[in-house]
Amino acid sequence: MKAYLHHLQEDYSEALKSLQEAEEVLQEDHPTNISRQVLVTYGNFAWIYYLLTNYEKVEHYLEKIHKICQALSSPEPYSVAIPEIQAQKGWSLLTWGFRNGPEAIKCFQLALRGDESNREFQAGLAYSVYAFCCLNLEEDMKETQTFLEEVLVRQPQNAEAKVFLANVIWIKNQRGVKEELERAKSLVEDVVQNSLNPEVLRNAAKVCVSLPLSLSQAISVLKKAIALSPSYHLLYYDLGLCYKKQMKKASPGKREELVAAAIESFKQSLEKDPASVFSQLELAKLYGEKSLAYVEEIYQNLMEDLPKLSQRCQQAIYLHWGDFLLHKKGKKEEALEMYTKGLQISGGHGKERWLLRGRLLSLAKLFQEESQGDQAKAIREMVGSLYGDESGRVLQGGK
Repeated sequence: MKAYLHHLQEDYSEALKSLQEAEEVLQEDHPTNISRQVLVTYGNFAWIYYLLTNYEKVEHYLEKIHKICQALSSPEPYSVAIPEIQAQKGWSLLTWGFRNGPEAIKCFQLALRGDESNREFQAGLAYSVYAFCCLNLEEDMKETQTFLEEVLVRQPQNAEAKVFLANVIWIKNQRGVKEELERAKSLVEDVVQNSLNPEVLRNAAKVCVSLPLSLSQAISVLKKAIALSPSYHLLYYDLGLCYKKQMKKASPGKREELVAAAIESFKQSLEKDPASVFSQLELAKLYGEKSLAYVEEIYQNLMEDLPKLSQRCQQAIYLHWGDFLLHKKGKKEEALEMYTKGLQISGGHGKERWLLRGRLLSLAKLFQEESQGDQAKAIREMVGSLYGDESGRVLQGGK
């Protein structure tokens, strides 16, 4: 994935370095069947060298691929239908974001048809199902929990599965089944104590915020992850969110300190990733307490970039811009327009769509209270038409 990102930036030397690192990791993790694992990496090597017009290296890697395909009795000289390739596609999709959960599910289902006992593929399917359910809030988490429980039976030390399972347990038991919540808490604490994976720790910190642990513990976990991976922008972003949550119950003096800490965290996130839309949105909200003109400038700049952004980022911008217009400017009609445009984007993330739906229904209530019943009715009808049952059932067709 790092190689692909470097390739997009035309930084081919870094792309090659990332591919070399990937090959080394594959050799360490799969010493007995490296040839089946490394095919995609060799193909990427060939493509980068082609872009560099180093045709001798291109032929070198094509020959490697050809030999592997021959050894696997493939009828094609440079391709072969093996489950490892489907699994690698599934992992890549998940790396790009949980919105790809449905497609990743299909990849791991296909991989498991070729190797149904493969623990890595089974874990990939479980994570994909979890990703799908996280973005479709209407989905029943029971099936997700079953998949994750099965992974932990086979891999008791799988830290990622522990964190995901803890989150599922919390979602299912928010009304307070004490024994289950204690189990979720125990799973997270085990991960926090033993894991050195920054992404796993980041997810554990998120669950700390939800469970009856503490924001202070989440902040401590994120600082540990930052020490392990100081260039990972999302760690700073999540740290800023924790400081924001602490602001809600802080004394006036402490609040100013937390505002400064949150701003610094989001600035760090932007420094590591200048294109981070969500860090810009959070900074806009924090600066909104002091300079409306500067905040408006941030939103206007984001609106100019809107066509180039993902569906989720577009939804988030419409959501935050609408909030600003409504609460800081008192412009209900303009806020209505922003919320509506956001909800009209059918893809993206379940969370943003749910929030946009809520904002629109709140606006409808406000119009109703101001004796604008026709406007309120039109909003409710529009929400009903746009926010239908889109969840689907991507799991049909077997595991």
